[in-house]
Amino acid sequence: MTTTLTADPTISLLVPPDDVAEPELSIVIPALNEQLTVSDFVAWCKEGLTNAGIVGEILIVDSSDDDTAELALAGGARVLRVPKRGLGRAYIDALPFVRGKWIVMGDADCTYDFRGLEPFVAGFRDGNEYVMGSRWKGSIERGAMPALHQYFGTPFTTWILNRLYSSHFSDIHCGMRGITRDALERMNLQSQSWEYASEMMLKSVQMQLRTTEVPVTFLKDREGRLSHHKRSGWLSPFKAAWINLRAMFIYGSDFFLFKPGIALTALGLLLTLPLSFGDVEIGPVGLSLNSQFLGVAIFAVGFQTFLLGCVAQVLFDYTGRHSRRWRRVFPYTRTVLIGFGLVVLGVACAIPLVVTYTTSDLALQRANTIQNHLALTGLAALIAGAQLFVFTLLLHGAVAATTRRRSYDPH
Repeated sequence: MTTTLTADPTISLLVPPDDVAEPELSIVIPALNEQLTVSDFVAWCKEGLTNAGIVGEILIVDSSDDDTAELALAGGARVLRVPKRGLGRAYIDALPFVRGKWIVMGDADCTYDFRGLEPFVAGFRDGNEYVMGSRWKGSIERGAMPALHQYFGTPFTTWILNRLYSSHFSDIHCGMRGITRDALERMNLQSQSWEYASEMMLKSVQMQLRTTEVPVTFLKDREGRLSHHKRSGWLSPFKAAWINLRAMFIYGSDFFLFKPGIALTALGLLLTLPLSFGDVEIGPVGLSLNSQFLGVAIFAVGFQTFLLGCVAQVLFDYTGRHSRRWRRVFPYTRTVLIGFGLVVLGVACAIPLVVTYTTSDLALQRANTIQNHLALTGLAALIAGAQLFVFTLLLHGAVAATTRRRSYDPH
């Protein structure tokens, strides 16, 4: 055994005597107190590598206080000793020590059958950057998943993610998945806990990684072993589900902003512009100044929501596509001038009402006068102009920040 000290004094790398040289594939596995299964798991990995015809390393990212590290090392795995800081953080800590160009992730509890690595290797060799395992396309041993997870939780959250991101995954919570080292570096994972899995899924879509799904076998826990969720109490699965949903909503925030904003903006304009010169009757329906007030409010909320959706797309833009699009649609000088023009138009529309106000002993007219209607349309224009100006500053700042992020290479 060789112990390698690292720049972080809390992390050390243990290397087995029969360590492989120049692995093409790295199996990277976080482990916490898995002494019951880790020896068999390492043996499964070696068998899977042989079956797939590939040279690979096994890297156990360990924060256990039992014999997991010693047993993994004895089986021929590298062991990266790290503090107990969360599942997502384990992958972040491990990345600098990964030597293979392809990575397969999973659990050390022998619930995922790593003897079947061939589909993952084939997926990589076909040019895919992200190879997602699917228990629904493979098999789930009876008793391996609680009924609530199998028939509701996983299908429901998978459906939500597919709706949010227009993706086509069948099992977003499968713990066995593969990714190229280059893609994982560019992904820049931030999640420290369970939500890393959702962050990976979401960013794989946002980065437009070439992706495929492969079948995996999911087995029930061995006799005497409790899953990490069961160790943490009955609330743990629900906390994990909420953490994953939170990640979906944050990284997919434009879903709640962009299209709803367009719809609200259109509805607001329909209630505002036709009433600019007075009440409107459509059959038995009469639209008055009150309807226009509602229209201006809806328009203000909708237009702001749409603009925030554009910014959200830029903030999570890993390809540059959205940045180029919105910078082209909203060039700085032209958009600022349009915003200024809308403010001027809004003020001009309000002038007749101001004149009436100042010539009527500073008393507002309560009737549905043309001046009132026109002033409300002007208010909408003024709001839009101010929003456009602020949006332009924010958009071009976000484009500059994300462009620097994409061009920065820490290596």
